[in-house]
Amino acid sequence: MEKKEILKKVDHTLLNQTATWEEIKKICDDAIKYNVASVCIPPCYVESVKKYVENKMKVCTVIGFPNGYNTTEVKAFETLQAIEQGADEIDMVINIGFLKDRKYDYIENEIKKLKEICNNKILKVIIETCLLNEEEKVKMCEIVNKAGADFIKTSTGFSTNGATFEDIELFKNNLKNSSVKIKAAGGIKSFADAEKFIELGADRLGTSRLIKILNDENK
Repeated sequence: MEKKEILKKVDHTLLNQTATWEEIKKICDDAIKYNVASVCIPPCYVESVKKYVENKMKVCTVIGFPNGYNTTEVKAFETLQAIEQGADEIDMVINIGFLKDRKYDYIENEIKKLKEICNNKILKVIIETCLLNEEEKVKMCEIVNKAGADFIKTSTGFSTNGATFEDIELFKNNLKNSSVKIKAAGGIKSFADAEKFIELGADRLGTSRLIKILNDENK
């Protein structure tokens, strides 16, 4: 698979707490240069980034990030504000403790609420696979499908581990005949890794390393 085809599936990401405006502009410049799917940045930068990229690039941001335990009302406000400020895609984090408490209706209704706010804009649901057992991952495939979200996403990149090949296979097997797509995020270290994730069923990749590799090669 050609690198440029892989890059079309990449959400070029910078979510570090220390991210400065200069660093954000740099990843936007790289995102436009390499024609990636979107640039994924903190909510506080959405309005500035939307103006900076001038519709040359989709803008993605995160909601309830990285822990997911904000109330639905807070996540709804965050989502509405992000959309109003120009976000094209929203990556939300579920309430992981509520999943473990089997509060499935709460989680489904929260996703539905955020998707209603997003309307025709893309909503991705981060379930933080490294903190879940297999039963919980399978249940989240069911919930995300029922709630009408666009993507299920493995990880925030801020917990104990990122995407694994096994989790993408599990998602694929449990989303048969579903319109829900898959995003692998966290720990994608090479183009070989990226290609493998795509082969297994990932439609998006959350990473900053692939463009760093290309920039290093081009020095």
